[in-house]
Amino acid sequence: MTAKIDTRVAAANSAAIAGAARCLADGGLVAFPTETVYGLGADATNGAAVARLYAAKGRPSFNPLIAHVFDLAAAQQLAVFDTAAERLAKAFWPGPLTLVLRTRAACPVAELATAGLDSIAVRIPNHDVARGILRQLARPVVAPSANRSGHVSPTTAQHVLADLGGRIDLIVDGGPTPVGVESTIVACLDRPLLLRPGGLPRREIERVLDCELDETPANSIDPESPLAPGMLASHYATKAQLRLRADSVRPGEALLAFGSKLLPGAEHAILVRNLSSNSDLVEAAANLFSDLRRLDTSGATTIAVMPVPHDGLGEAINDRLARAAAPRESVSHE
Repeated sequence: MTAKIDTRVAAANSAAIAGAARCLADGGLVAFPTETVYGLGADATNGAAVARLYAAKGRPSFNPLIAHVFDLAAAQQLAVFDTAAERLAKAFWPGPLTLVLRTRAACPVAELATAGLDSIAVRIPNHDVARGILRQLARPVVAPSANRSGHVSPTTAQHVLADLGGRIDLIVDGGPTPVGVESTIVACLDRPLLLRPGGLPRREIERVLDCELDETPANSIDPESPLAPGMLASHYATKAQLRLRADSVRPGEALLAFGSKLLPGAEHAILVRNLSSNSDLVEAAANLFSDLRRLDTSGATTIAVMPVPHDGLGEAINDRLARAAAPRESVSHE
């Protein structure tokens, strides 16, 4: 992507929402807040717009995108819902849950957005700005996280501007996103399968389904054709190396803390950010990407990461941290 665009930033109001819908209808790229992170939107039915989105993010073309819609009726025009999918949709939509379903024959979403798969990822966001744009556009919108591919996901408009300024048309500033990690992804293609932990805890999904979720074994994921977004082994990468489950802070490191008790050596860290001094996993999820960004600009080459419990939203937090710490061969920082 070579031509620089004059990226506009507009405070979220009715005029900005209407302008965002017009921009999307004209094939433009618009970043807007959802309850999880900021999404980079393109008209899902416009293959050229989807191609622009891939180019703006530097995103691998084999990585499929989530189609965001306003309501269940719109989702049912794109995908086939089995009994499990209907139960989950009725229980958790609008909300931070993405369902991967069989694509309907007449689905209008561009094939580029589904990466050539016979399935489609769909969700209904629970944010007034996102829903206002979807209502006015009246078309599905693909909206991956509004950052360069492989970079830390954005939870404020300023994060988006830092990563995508000059690459997209419009950013609608609706303030910080409340959840702070991406949606949970569940496939309902045969049996319910957890593809990615996220903003909706596993136990709430299992409660509605009245059964345990199966989980995709890591060694069964094809890196050249992932079934859903967020399944690449190395994702959400920082420039600094992450050292997970640290029990002390080494000289020259920054620290990503959790809880009231810091690690030995923390007083010598280049910078300390605490996901939650109260050990609140909801607060930690909301702070995760912002804190990683701050630490990544501290000058440290390594970030020591304190252990985070794996229950509730901790599963999603640990998933993102593991992806950020993975080998960098498949990550593009451009």
